[in-house]
This record gives sequence, C-alpha cells and structure tokens, in this order.
Amino acid sequence: MSEMSFEQMLNDSFKTIRNGEVVEGSVISVKPDEIVLNIGYKSDGIITRREYTNDDNLDLTTVVKEGDTLEAIVTKVNDGEGQVLLSYKRLAQSKGNEKLEKAYENHEVITATVTQILNGGLGVLVEETRVFIPASLVSDTFVRDLNQYKDQEISFVITEFNPRKRRIIGDRKQLLVAEKSQKMEELLATLKVGDVIEGKVKNVTDFGAFIDLGGVDGLLHISEISWTRVDNPKKILSVGDDVKVFVKEINGNKIALSCKFPEDDPWANIEKDFPVGSVVKGTVARMTDFGAFVQIADNIDALLHVSQISKEHIAKPSDVLKVGQEIEAKITDYKEEGHKISLSMKALLEDNEPKEDASDDDADVADVDIEKVAKELEEKE
Repeated sequence: MSEMSFEQMLNDSFKTIRNGEVVEGSVISVKPDEIVLNIGYKSDGIITRREYTNDDNLDLTTVVKEGDTLEAIVTKVNDGEGQVLLSYKRLAQSKGNEKLEKAYENHEVITATVTQILNGGLGVLVEETRVFIPASLVSDTFVRDLNQYKDQEISFVITEFNPRKRRIIGDRKQLLVAEKSQKMEELLATLKVGDVIEGKVKNVTDFGAFIDLGGVDGLLHISEISWTRVDNPKKILSVGDDVKVFVKEINGNKIALSCKFPEDDPWANIEKDFPVGSVVKGTVARMTDFGAFVQIADNIDALLHVSQISKEHIAKPSDVLKVGQEIEAKITDYKEEGHKISLSMKALLEDNEPKEDASDDDADVADVDIEKVAKELEEKE
C-alpha cells in the first residue's frame, strides 16, 4: 500500500461538512461587514453582514468580538476561493420560526423589540424572523404616529403563522384589551360613587377628557371640569396632566368623573353673599349677541342681558362693552336651578336718578280738595 501524502493526511485530520449543516466556530477576526470563523475545517468559515442580520447598516464589530463562539448554517462548502460560506441569520430564522410556531399553537405571549416602522404597521424581529403587527392591532385605541414604538420592547401574540408565504402576523391589541378588562373588574370591585382618586389625562376631546385611573379610563365631561363655564377643555387640560377627581357615577363599565368638589362649590352661599337687590362690581368675561357674562367672584358668572345694559336701545353688547371691562350692576334675579344670576346696569341707573320733590304740589292739591269739600258742605246747610 502506497504511503499517504502529507496533504492527504492533513485533509483527513479535518472533519467533513456539507451544505445545510449546522456548525460551531470561534471568531478569529471581525470586520464591519464580515466575520471569519474557525470551524475546525481545512478552510475558515465566512459570515457576511447580509448573512448575519437584516440590518444593512449594522457594524458587525459592535456585536461580535474575537474569541466569541457562534453557530451558523453552511450555505456553500467552497465559494470558489476555498472558503466556506456560512449564514448566522438563516439559523436564527429557523430557530425563530420554531419559537413562533410554538407560540402560535400554544397562544403564548412573545416579547420583542420593534425594529421597523412600516407602511401600515410595525416590524418586529424574533430570532431574525420578521413579524408584522398591523396598525389596527398595535393598540386598543387609534395611534396616529407609530414612530413612538421604534426600538421599544412590546408584547404580542401570533394570530397567523405562514412562513412559506412570509406571513407571520402579531396582535398586541387583544393583550391590552384583556389587561384593561381585568383591571376594570378589579377596580369596579372596590370603587364606589364618591371615591376620590388621582388620575392622569390620557386624551382630551371637545366634550371632555379621558382620565387614566391606573389602566382604566374614566370620563371627565366638560361640564364637570370646573365650577365655572368651560368652552374648550384643551385650554384647561393637557395629555399627561395629573388630576384629582371623584367618582360621580358608575354605569356598568362606564365611570363618570368630576372635579367639582362640593366643598369648593362657589354657589353654596350665593343667596347670602349676593342677595337679589344688591349692587356688585364685576369684570366682563365674554360676550354673546344676547348679552355679556360678568364675573362677579371666582368661578361665578352672571348674565347681563343686552336689554339691561342701558336705558337706550343697544343692538349688541359689544357696541358699548368690551371683555375685561369692569362694570357695576344690580342683581335682579337668581335661579337656583342652573345657577343663574341676572344683572342690570339699567336698574342701577334708574335707582340713581334724582326723584322729583312733589310735597308742595301734593300739599296744594290737598288744600284745594279740603276747601272744595268745605264749601260744598256750607251750601248744603
């Protein structure tokens, strides 16, 4: 038998590998776009950036260092230059598919980082396997700007798994709905009308604000924001504001809130503090075509009807008044229902007009009447 050559013996000392096989190696060098592995074969293994990650801009030196141990799939035993081509990404995707398939079948919750903001949803990587979460399934409320989720870790469930068609769909919304439902049950089990609670403004609309009570939302209607009239809630409340509220009503899962605490009611002693017939000073707060609303105390506005501004005819209040102007008027009426106070500058003007002294004329008239009666009596006699 002929003796083996040194090259033959050297080749026989290395293991054999084939395409599709998973190999393990030690990193012997790293460049921004390439990793070289010693895989115990006669040739080194090469992992390009494209075969390591989906991120075309990733600098491999920031995630891998010499001496690290990596597993990869053999994609080509000889690339023509005597090197073995490897793919870390395909192996990771294979593991990711297994993990996602198991999660899909068992309804398990997956947690991963959002890597892409896509047209109509979010892109999430699980072991280099891409999961798409449609915008409609990102949250239980409408999200205008999905960029807030970039690089954020989120949890979701897999609702569709079809790797062959590259269609793996995630759903975050159902987790949020279930979590909110549980918190609602827990809260309603202890919450009762009259309870005072701290909350945070979650959303502001034209008709009021939604307050986060700790995972559960309550509605603070525009009419319950303040004891004084509120035209636009957005001028008073902003998203993220901390507010102190009390529970006004609970109707099923709907919680109505109020900031109008009874002890702060400016109308509690209104008839004593501002009796009908008294004269008050106030500031014109706002105007309409039918009159002006005058602030006569903190959180107390009274109506000065256009017909009560002057003795002369006035078409509209803004013809003679302006916002911020201080005026003096007489309280002419108060209706407890609706807390309505009526003012009159006209009545005050009439009260201040000098009255004619009619005592002399009255005396003359009285004297004439007496004399006439006496004369008639004499004639009868």
